[in-house]
Amino acid sequence: MDRTEALALLRQHVKGESLLSHCIATGAVMREAAVPLGGDPAEWEAIGILHDIDFEAVEGDMQRHGIRGAEILAAASVDESICTAVKRHNHHLFSGYTTPREVALQAADAISGLVIACALVKGGAVTQVTEKTVAKKFREKGFAAGCDRDRILPVGSLLPLPEFYGCAIRGITRLKEELGLHEGGEMRRER
Repeated sequence: MDRTEALALLRQHVKGESLLSHCIATGAVMREAAVPLGGDPAEWEAIGILHDIDFEAVEGDMQRHGIRGAEILAAASVDESICTAVKRHNHHLFSGYTTPREVALQAADAISGLVIACALVKGGAVTQVTEKTVAKKFREKGFAAGCDRDRILPVGSLLPLPEFYGCAIRGITRLKEELGLHEGGEMRRER
C-alpha cells in the first residue's frame, strides 16, 4: 500500500482535521524511523497513517480501538501485517512490543504531537525545532501533557533518543505544508 492509497482510505473513515493531521504526522515519523531501524519506509508510513483509522468510528472507546481498525483494513483488502500492526498499537489492550516496527509505532504515535507542539511554540515553524528543543520539552511534563513519554522511551533501546527526535523532526518537516506548518512562523489553517 502506498501513501496515496493509505491517505484515501484514511479520509473515508476520518473527518476531523486534527486527527487527520495526527495520522499524517505519525506516518511521516514512521517513514523516517524505518530507515535506521531496518524497516520498509512505505509500509511503515502506511501503518502510521492508518493507525487511528477507527478512532472516530469507535468514538475513542479504547476497548474497541485498533480492533475495529484492523477490521476496516481487512475489509479493504489491506495486507494482514498492516492490519495486525494497527490492531496491536492500542497500548491499552496490548503490550510486549518487541519488534522495531511495533516499538517505533508506539514512539511515533506519541512524539508526533510533541514535535508539532514544539513547532507551535515557535509560531508553527517546524524548521526551527531541533533535537535539543524536543529533548528539553520532553523533560517538561506540563508541556504537551497529553504526550505519553513512556511510550517514546523504549525506542531508545533501538536508536538513541536524539536520533529518533531527529527522525520525527525530519518527517514532520518534510510534510510541513500538508500539516499546516511553514517557515514563516505562522500556522496555515486551510487544507
